Amino acid sequence: MTATNFTVPGMDKTTADKVIAVLDQRMVALIDLGLTLKHVHWNVVGPNFIAVHEMLDPQVTAVQEMVDAVAERIATLGGIPVGTPGAIVGRRGWDDYSLQRALANEHLAALDVVYTGLIEDQRSAVKKLSELDAVSEDLLTGHAGDLELFQWFIRAHLESSGGELPTEGVSTEKGAAGKVS
Repeated sequence: MTATNFTVPGMDKTTADKVIAVLDQRMVALIDLGLTLKHVHWNVVGPNFIAVHEMLDPQVTAVQEMVDAVAERIATLGGIPVGTPGAIVGRRGWDDYSLQRALANEHLAALDVVYTGLIEDQRSAVKKLSELDAVSEDLLTGHAGDLELFQWFIRAHLESSGGELPTEGVSTEKGAAGKVS
Protein backbone atom coordinates (compact mmCIF):
# COMPACT_ATOMS: atom_id res chain seq x y z
CA MET A 1 0.00 0.00 0.00
CA THR A 2 2.96 2.33 0.36
CA ALA A 3 3.37 4.60 -2.65
CA THR A 4 6.77 6.13 -2.06
CA ASN A 5 10.18 4.83 -1.15
CA PHE A 6 10.44 7.23 1.77
CA THR A 7 8.55 8.16 4.89
CA VAL A 8 8.88 10.81 7.58
CA PRO A 9 12.31 11.39 9.12
CA GLY A 10 13.06 9.09 12.02
CA MET A 11 10.71 6.29 10.89
CA ASP A 12 11.76 3.28 8.83
CA LYS A 13 9.65 1.96 5.94
CA THR A 14 8.62 -1.21 7.77
CA THR A 15 7.21 0.79 10.66
CA ALA A 16 5.56 3.26 8.27
CA ASP A 17 3.83 0.40 6.46
CA LYS A 18 2.46 -0.93 9.76
CA VAL A 19 1.22 2.51 10.78
CA ILE A 20 -0.36 3.09 7.37
CA ALA A 21 -2.21 -0.24 7.64
CA VAL A 22 -3.67 0.76 11.03
CA LEU A 23 -4.60 4.22 9.78
CA ASP A 24 -6.18 2.80 6.64
CA GLN A 25 -8.60 0.71 8.69
CA ARG A 26 -9.54 3.76 10.75
CA MET A 27 -10.07 5.78 7.58
CA VAL A 28 -12.41 3.11 6.20
CA ALA A 29 -14.35 2.96 9.48
CA LEU A 30 -14.70 6.74 9.66
CA ILE A 31 -15.85 7.05 6.06
CA ASP A 32 -18.44 4.38 6.80
CA LEU A 33 -19.52 6.17 9.99
CA GLY A 34 -19.96 9.49 8.18
CA LEU A 35 -22.17 7.88 5.55
CA THR A 36 -24.14 5.99 8.19
CA LEU A 37 -24.77 9.14 10.20
CA LYS A 38 -26.01 10.94 7.09
CA HIS A 39 -28.24 7.95 6.26
CA VAL A 40 -29.79 8.16 9.73
CA HIS A 41 -30.16 11.95 9.35
CA TRP A 42 -32.25 11.35 6.21
CA ASN A 43 -34.29 8.44 7.58
CA VAL A 44 -35.13 9.34 11.16
CA VAL A 45 -38.83 9.92 11.91
CA GLY A 46 -41.22 10.30 14.83
CA PRO A 47 -40.97 12.09 18.15
CA ASN A 48 -37.61 13.80 18.63
CA PHE A 49 -37.08 13.81 14.86
CA ILE A 50 -35.76 17.36 14.68
CA ALA A 51 -33.47 17.01 17.69
CA VAL A 52 -31.83 13.89 16.27
CA HIS A 53 -31.82 15.23 12.70
CA GLU A 54 -30.01 18.39 13.80
CA MET A 55 -27.69 16.61 16.25
CA LEU A 56 -26.25 14.39 13.52
CA ASP A 57 -25.04 17.00 11.02
CA PRO A 58 -22.25 18.36 13.27
CA GLN A 59 -21.18 14.75 13.90
CA VAL A 60 -21.04 14.13 10.13
CA THR A 61 -18.90 17.24 9.65
CA ALA A 62 -16.54 16.29 12.48
CA VAL A 63 -16.18 12.73 11.18
CA GLN A 64 -15.42 14.03 7.67
CA GLU A 65 -12.66 16.17 9.20
CA MET A 66 -11.31 13.08 10.99
CA VAL A 67 -11.26 11.19 7.67
CA ASP A 68 -9.31 14.02 6.07
CA ALA A 69 -6.77 14.12 8.90
CA VAL A 70 -6.23 10.35 8.79
CA ALA A 71 -5.95 10.33 4.98
CA GLU A 72 -3.42 13.15 5.08
CA ARG A 73 -1.40 11.30 7.74
CA ILE A 74 -1.35 8.22 5.48
CA ALA A 75 -0.04 10.38 2.62
CA THR A 76 2.52 12.04 4.91
CA LEU A 77 3.89 8.61 5.79
CA GLY A 78 4.24 7.74 2.09
CA GLY A 79 1.01 5.81 1.65
CA ILE A 80 -1.91 6.21 -0.68
CA PRO A 81 -5.21 7.04 1.02
CA VAL A 82 -7.76 5.29 -1.19
CA GLY A 83 -11.28 6.47 -0.42
CA THR A 84 -13.25 5.44 -3.49
CA PRO A 85 -16.54 3.62 -2.78
CA GLY A 86 -15.51 0.24 -4.19
CA ALA A 87 -12.17 0.30 -2.42
CA ILE A 88 -13.84 1.17 0.87
CA VAL A 89 -16.36 -1.68 0.61
CA GLY A 90 -13.56 -4.07 -0.34
CA ARG A 91 -11.57 -3.20 2.79
CA ARG A 92 -14.53 -3.10 5.16
CA GLY A 93 -14.99 -6.05 7.52
CA TRP A 94 -18.60 -5.39 8.55
CA ASP A 95 -22.06 -5.20 7.01
CA ASP A 96 -23.96 -2.07 6.08
CA TYR A 97 -26.00 -0.30 8.71
CA SER A 98 -29.18 -2.35 8.99
CA LEU A 99 -31.97 0.17 9.67
CA GLN A 100 -33.76 2.18 7.02
CA ARG A 101 -36.62 4.54 7.89
CA ALA A 102 -37.10 4.20 11.66
CA LEU A 103 -38.13 6.05 14.79
CA ALA A 104 -35.59 8.34 16.42
CA ASN A 105 -34.98 6.07 19.43
CA GLU A 106 -34.57 3.01 17.19
CA HIS A 107 -31.88 4.76 15.15
CA LEU A 108 -30.23 6.09 18.31
CA ALA A 109 -30.14 2.62 19.85
CA ALA A 110 -28.61 1.21 16.66
CA LEU A 111 -26.08 4.06 16.53
CA ASP A 112 -25.10 3.29 20.12
CA VAL A 113 -24.08 -0.20 18.94
CA VAL A 114 -22.24 1.29 15.95
CA TYR A 115 -20.33 3.73 18.16
CA THR A 116 -19.45 1.00 20.65
CA GLY A 117 -17.80 -1.11 17.95
CA LEU A 118 -16.09 1.85 16.38
CA ILE A 119 -14.70 3.15 19.67
CA GLU A 120 -13.47 -0.30 20.71
CA ASP A 121 -11.62 -0.57 17.39
CA GLN A 122 -10.30 2.99 17.74
CA ARG A 123 -8.87 2.24 21.19
CA SER A 124 -7.27 -0.94 19.84
CA ALA A 125 -5.67 1.08 17.03
CA VAL A 126 -4.39 3.66 19.52
CA LYS A 127 -2.79 0.86 21.53
CA LYS A 128 -1.08 -0.57 18.42
CA LEU A 129 0.18 2.87 17.44
CA SER A 130 1.58 3.48 20.93
CA GLU A 131 4.36 1.08 19.99
CA LEU A 132 4.83 2.43 16.45
CA ASP A 133 4.23 6.17 16.07
CA ALA A 134 3.39 8.75 18.72
CA VAL A 135 2.14 11.29 16.15
CA SER A 136 -0.44 8.91 14.66
CA GLU A 137 -1.31 7.68 18.15
CA ASP A 138 -2.02 11.26 19.21
CA LEU A 139 -4.19 11.86 16.15
CA LEU A 140 -6.36 8.81 16.83
CA THR A 141 -6.48 9.52 20.56
CA GLY A 142 -8.00 12.93 19.85
CA HIS A 143 -10.51 11.36 17.50
CA ALA A 144 -11.40 8.75 20.12
CA GLY A 145 -12.31 11.50 22.57
CA ASP A 146 -14.63 13.11 20.02
CA LEU A 147 -16.23 9.77 19.11
CA GLU A 148 -16.82 9.01 22.78
CA LEU A 149 -18.47 12.42 23.17
CA PHE A 150 -20.74 11.72 20.17
CA GLN A 151 -21.75 8.39 21.69
CA TRP A 152 -22.58 10.16 24.93
CA PHE A 153 -24.88 12.51 22.96
CA ILE A 154 -26.61 9.43 21.52
CA ARG A 155 -26.83 7.68 24.88
CA ALA A 156 -28.24 10.76 26.62
CA HIS A 157 -31.37 10.32 24.47
CA LEU A 158 -31.67 6.66 25.49
CA GLU A 159 -30.64 6.68 29.14
CA SER A 160 -33.21 6.38 31.91
CA SER A 161 -33.18 8.75 34.86
CA GLY A 162 -31.66 5.88 36.86
CA GLY A 163 -28.70 5.63 34.47
CA GLU A 164 -29.75 2.46 32.65
CA LEU A 165 -29.25 2.01 28.92
CA PRO A 166 -31.69 -0.22 27.05
CA THR A 167 -28.83 -1.16 24.69
CA GLU A 168 -26.62 -2.58 27.44
CA GLY A 169 -25.25 -5.93 26.30
CA VAL A 170 -26.89 -5.78 22.86
CA SER A 171 -24.53 -6.39 19.96
CA THR A 172 -26.67 -5.85 16.85
CA GLU A 173 -28.25 -2.73 15.45
CA LYS A 174 -31.65 -4.36 14.96
CA GLY A 175 -31.45 -5.93 18.42
CA ALA A 176 -30.77 -2.51 19.93
CA ALA A 177 -33.59 -0.90 17.95
CA GLY A 178 -35.92 -3.63 19.17
CA LYS A 179 -35.11 -2.79 22.79
CA VAL A 180 -36.55 0.71 22.42
CA SER A 181 -39.46 0.15 20.03
